[in-house]
This record gives sequence, structure tokens and C-alpha cells, in this order.
Amino acid sequence: MQEKVRITPAKLSELVESFDLEILNKGTDYDSREIDISDVNRPALQLVGFYGNFDVKRLQILGRAEMTYLGDMEARQRHRVFDDLFHCEIPALIVARGMEVFPEIMDSARRHGRTLLRSPLSTVEITSRIIDYLNRALAPQITRHGVLMNIYGQGVLLLGDSGIGKSETAIELLKRGHRLVADDAVEIRRVSDSLYGAAPEIIRHYIEIRGVGLIDVQQLFGMGAVQFETEIDLVIQLEQWVQGKFYDRLGLGEEKYQILDVELPVVTVPVRPGRNLAGIVEIATMKNRQMKYGFNTARSFIEHFDRQVDRMGPQSGEKA
Repeated sequence: MQEKVRITPAKLSELVESFDLEILNKGTDYDSREIDISDVNRPALQLVGFYGNFDVKRLQILGRAEMTYLGDMEARQRHRVFDDLFHCEIPALIVARGMEVFPEIMDSARRHGRTLLRSPLSTVEITSRIIDYLNRALAPQITRHGVLMNIYGQGVLLLGDSGIGKSETAIELLKRGHRLVADDAVEIRRVSDSLYGAAPEIIRHYIEIRGVGLIDVQQLFGMGAVQFETEIDLVIQLEQWVQGKFYDRLGLGEEKYQILDVELPVVTVPVRPGRNLAGIVEIATMKNRQMKYGFNTARSFIEHFDRQVDRMGPQSGEKA
């Protein structure tokens, strides 16, 4: 079954709150306005009247260069410039560096019902921060059934059929000092070429154990046992042990697991009574870190074995 990829627009009001932007004029669509594009624009060409290829969906940012240029204009010309700009249904106009706003800008914003904001940050800083914020907020996202833990600083996604023991393994890992990110439902989003996982807000910090019920991990284990989000570095697939099935015993497979077109290393762990799953998960995580730094235990063993065989060579002088 194909997974449904979601892209949720960012609310303008939440962006304003996140960056503590000063609201100079609240537009008529301020509370309902959504942003669905991560690009922003410095309206330089628009100040001289060119609107070819102008994308009205982008946030507009005025920096020192634009404000200096506007200062050389007459008031009547500034009115005309911003009447043209605010005639377009832009999400908002942000004035950087905490600069004073010309009365003509304020007047045009009020007449057209557009949102006018101000930030004390430099133009480059507020621009880069907003682009990063929107890249994360508008990242493609899916929800997977599984458990996400932070183990030794790596995000480990445990997958497997319902009842295989994912939550029980997570409890044992918590007792060993690792952190829970999400249980049962993991919200995964792709930012550039990396995957990040978090829990839906309603079940954040909770684990369900069959026969015991819900556990509030934060209350039971403390704040140090939970984490809001983590980058996903490794997938561990838990499956029932199948007699006669071949399982990689050296670890040479280096298999990959694809989520949102991003490939992650995956380890398949067969489950049967008596296996210490938490310990196996810890070892798999440490091995994955080794491989990131270029050390592959299986390949090192094979090379060592080949060297030993080469040194022994054919036994000379033996009779057929």
C-alpha cells in the first residue's frame, strides 16, 4: 500500500510568534493566511515597477539597501510604489534591522489590508532563519508504525509487526539510559537529504505496553528519558524467527531501507524467546556509528582471514 505523503502549509501567525516579529499592521487575512513556499523575496525590481515573474506567495523582506533607495524618493512616489506592491496578495512584508518605516508604507498596508512586520535582525539573518524555518515546516511528511529512540546519540527507528516487541524493547532501552522520541506512531519528515522523526503531540512521551497499559515515560523515568525530535540514522527491522531462513551472520549485506526517497542502513533482527533485543539494538547502533567513521568489522575480518590464508599458502612437498 502506497504511503500518503503530506505537506502542511505554515501559518503566518505561527511564524510571527516563532520569530517574535513586531506587528506594525495586521492584515485582514492575518489569522487565516498560510504559506506554502519556502522562498522569500527582497522586492528590489518591484520598487522600480517591474512585476514580471513576481511570485505573490513569497514573503517580502526589505533590507537597508531597499530602505536607502526608498529614502531618496518623494513621498508621492513611495505611495505609488507600495500601492502597487500591496495590491498583490503577498503574505506579509517584513522590515529588517528594526528600521523606521516610512508613513507611506504604513498607509498603503492599512488601505490594502496587508500584514506589515518588523524584525531587529539583519536582513541576511532574518532571511536565512525564515527559509530554514519554512524548509522544515513545509517538509514532506509521512507517519510510520514503529518506535523511535535516541541511542548513543543516533536516531534508531524500530519497525516490525504489531506485537513483535518494539515497545518492550524500548522500555529496556530506557532503563539503560537511552531516550524515547516516539512510540506506536512516528511522524517522519524529509529536510534536504535527511530524515527527522517526532511523535504526534497527543501521544508524545507515552508508551503502550500490552497487559500494563499506557506509561508516561517523562513522569516515570524523568525529563532526561525523552526527546522531542531526532535525525534518523538507522532502521532496525524486528521479525519473527523463521527456521531455515538465511540471516546475514557477518554483516556484509549493508542493506538499505528507503523512506521518502532517502536511503538508510537497515538491520534485520530475528526475534525468538531468550534473545536480548535491547542489547542487540545497542550493538547494532554502535556498529552503525563505526561504519559511519569508515570501519566495517565484517570487511576487516574477511581481509584478515584472506591474509592468513595467503600466508599459509599451498603445502609444498606433499605427495598426491
